[in-house]
Formats: sequence, structure tokens, C-alpha cells
Amino acid sequence: MDQLSQTLIALVLFFSLFNFFTARSIKPTGLPIPESVALLIPMRNEISNAEEVLATAFAQVQLDDFKVRVIDDGSTDGTAEVLRKVKDRRFESIKSAPLPNGWLGKNYALHQLANLSNEEFLVFIDADVRLEKSAIADSIALLNKQGWDYISPYPRQIASAPLAKLVQPLLQWSWFASLPLRFVERSKNESTVVANGQFFIVRNASYQRAGGHDAIKSEVLDDLELARSLRRSGGIGSVVDGSKIATCEMYKDSDSLIAGYSKSQWRAFGGTIGAFVAMGILFFSSIYPTIAALQGETWGIYGFFALFLSRLLVALRTRSTIVSAPLHPIAIAIWIGLIIRSLLYKRSGQLQWRGRSI
Repeated sequence: MDQLSQTLIALVLFFSLFNFFTARSIKPTGLPIPESVALLIPMRNEISNAEEVLATAFAQVQLDDFKVRVIDDGSTDGTAEVLRKVKDRRFESIKSAPLPNGWLGKNYALHQLANLSNEEFLVFIDADVRLEKSAIADSIALLNKQGWDYISPYPRQIASAPLAKLVQPLLQWSWFASLPLRFVERSKNESTVVANGQFFIVRNASYQRAGGHDAIKSEVLDDLELARSLRRSGGIGSVVDGSKIATCEMYKDSDSLIAGYSKSQWRAFGGTIGAFVAMGILFFSSIYPTIAALQGETWGIYGFFALFLSRLLVALRTRSTIVSAPLHPIAIAIWIGLIIRSLLYKRSGQLQWRGRSI
């Protein structure tokens, strides 16, 4: 077991170092984007986010042909009233049709928005994302430069709630420390897909060729499954560091974080078997060496500091919090607990999100 743990730690540190120096980031270009662009935002009870996300949307620059489309997905909190007040020639707001059988709510909302959009690029963002002024243009510029079909700029993750400060940094660490991103960005292998639906840009033609959201209508991890669907249809693209151009605070309190992770973790690793494999890897790469360190074993002490260095590298590169880095084993233990909770709730049929069963 010691050898397995040491091997996993070595891989984590290697990938962290490799990506620290080589991972792509969105950089200012100043280039105008001549292609038409549609920014698509699903909203369901987003009264706390609607005005701010629209403000950053309308502030986008370097886009010659730009539309903002929002769908009100059955909001009951005043979101619809906010949308009715918007007066901008680039803006269009619609109400969602009733949710059909076999669809998850967000997937159906995005499906409806995409069906209204003939623009060359579709930009999907969540309502809790805040964009810098040239975020979309600079992201499309990198996509065009690389000849990709899609790009997923990973926003800086904001965490204010205590539990979020522990767990949220693991989102960026998990992809930054597990794959050599430059080597897999043109891969057709679905197992190497990393994507974040908080901010996702795709060529409309590639999206349609992949079957759009209709091909992933029941998938709880719509971002990963859309990227996998794009790869299956011959598309290429990659996640990139978007921490300088976008921010997102997914969960403002611990209860919503627990509910959010419970919603998706049962599916995050492909299924039950994959979830148990992932929990084993997390345990032996992060918790087991800490136990060894507490018992005074030299390899465990070095392993703990290697993990801390990995977290530090990721935090510096992605501008995420480093406060929880020394508490990495505790954060991993919480993550494992959330995976188990998700599996149990899914098995018992108790999973819900925003008032809908999953």
C-alpha cells in the first residue's frame, strides 16, 4: 500500500508541475471576433444573480455580432420581473416550455436556447458566473488559433462559506493534478475529457453534429457529457485556465454545497464502480500518506509536503484560495463523504435539485 500511495503522490506532483508551466490560459488579444456569437444563460430562481450576470454580459467587447438569450425556467422568486425590465437590442428572453419526460431541467433549458440560435458560436454560462469585458472574445480567439471545436475556460472559484473554502479548491486541483493537459487536448479518448459548464463555448456546427443537448438530455454532468459527445463526433477542444477572465461562486452556504455535490458525484466517475475506484485513489493519494506522516514515517511526511506543494502550485496558477491547502486530507475526506452520500441518495431515489427529482 505504501508503494501505491507513493506512486499516486508522485503522479499528482508531476502533473501539477507540468500543468503549472504548460497549461493554457486565456490572454488578452484585442482582436475583434467577426463571427456571430450567442450568449445563452439558463435561469431558475436566480434573483440574486440575474442583474449582475446580465451586466457583465452586455459589457462584452470585441464582438461584432452578439446576442444575449436567457430562458426563465419556471422561476418563482422575481427573476422574470428582472428580465422584463431589460431594454437592450441584443437581448432576448423566453419562458421555458414544460419539462418533457426524460430530460433534466438545465439540459432542456439549454436545448431550447440553442434551438433559437443560428449564430456561429454558442456560449453557455451559468447565472453565477461573472465575466471580464473581453472574456468571450479572448476565449474564441484562442479556440480559433488552436482550430478547436470547443473551449471550456475554467473560472476562478470563489468560496466564502467555511465548507466551500475547504472543498471548492478541489475542483480545480482535481483536473490540474490528474492529467497532462497539453498532451490530451487533441485526444479523442473520452476518459481524458475535462470541462466546466459554468463557461463553455462551442461552434454551433460542431454542437449540432454532436446532437446538442438532445444527445445528453438525462445527464446530470451536462458539461462533461457534452464534451464527450463532441469528441465522439470528431470534435476537439480543451479546458483552459480562465481564472483571469471569469469568476464563479457556486455555493454561498454549506447546505447548498452538500446538495450540489450530492446531485452529481454519483455520476462524476462513470457510475458506482468508477466512484469506488475514485474514492480508493483519493484515499491512497491523500489520506493514507497523512496517516503515515502522523505515525512518523518519513515517506508519509514527504508525501504530505508533496501534496501541499501540489495544492500550492494549483492555487497560484488558478488564483484559488490557498487557505485550505494544509487541510487537504480533511477536504478529501469530506469529498469522499459527499460521493458516498450521492451514491446512497441516488440509490434511494432521494436526489433533487432546485425542486426537481434527479
